[in-house]
Formats: sequence, C-alpha cells, structure tokens
Amino acid sequence: MVLGSGTCFKAYSLRTGYDTSRMDAVDRKIVALLRDDARRSFKDIGVHVHLSAPAVKRRVDRLEEQGVIRGYTAVIDPSAFGWRTEAFVDLMCDGRMPAAAIKHAVENEPGVVSAHTVAGEASAMLHVMAEDTTALERTLERIRSVEGVDRTVTEVVLSTLLER
Repeated sequence: MVLGSGTCFKAYSLRTGYDTSRMDAVDRKIVALLRDDARRSFKDIGVHVHLSAPAVKRRVDRLEEQGVIRGYTAVIDPSAFGWRTEAFVDLMCDGRMPAAAIKHAVENEPGVVSAHTVAGEASAMLHVMAEDTTALERTLERIRSVEGVDRTVTEVVLSTLLER
C-alpha cells in the first residue's frame, strides 16, 4: 500500500493488474527464493519461511494464478551457443513507427534477447547476443535495413557485474 497526503492508494502490477499490496512478507520471501533457484523444493522453501511444504505449494499456486509468478525458465550459458559478444543497442526510429512495428522488425533476429520501448532519445533498446563482433555487425545491418529504423547506437558489454 502506498500512502500520500493522508490518502491511501493501492499498488497494482502494471502487467497483471494484481493488487501487489496483498503480497505479504512470506509471499515476497517465497518469490525471492524462487528467483534465486526456481527448482527449489516446496519443503526447502518452507524451511526458510517457516511453513509446511503443502502451505508453500498453496501460496505458489496462488501467486501463479494471480500472475505474480509468470513462469519458470532455464538460465543458459550464452557461450554454449557460441555467443561471446553481448551488446545493448539504442534503436532510433522514424517518429511514426509504432511499438508493434519495432517488435516485428527485431523478433525474428535470433540474437535479439529482448527489446524494450524506452523514454528518451531512442525509440527502443535491444539486448543482443552474437558469436563475435562480425556477427553483431551483420545483425545490426539487418535491423538498420528495416524501413523506419533510422540508426542504432551500440554499447558492447566488456563484463557483466550483476545478473539476476
């Protein structure tokens, strides 16, 4: 719950519409433990939050139903795919290019890990993985060839300090 000027406002998730003020400290701890290791057992989580495994399962089921937990995924080593080059790319587009067109322009590029609309000079920001700088350059050339894409500004990652 967010308080301001004596008025009480509810906090909602923009993605799910879920009233996030209904999550208690135990729910937040469960989510944190699953973020750390999604394969963690309900029994193990229960030890950390002082609940039985069935009680943890009920809470996780509820968090899934409410859209708080949207899924589980495997975190892979990019080098296993030969991806040794990582970059963040600011995409400058024609002012009339809608977000759906930007998504369409990049969604079939296998090296584009994620794409986000952003506030600021860029229209979107891309997270791109590639085998090397030559492959990154080819990916950027294909993206820049899309009608409506004016230019890109690329920052190549030297090292990753924190990743969650």
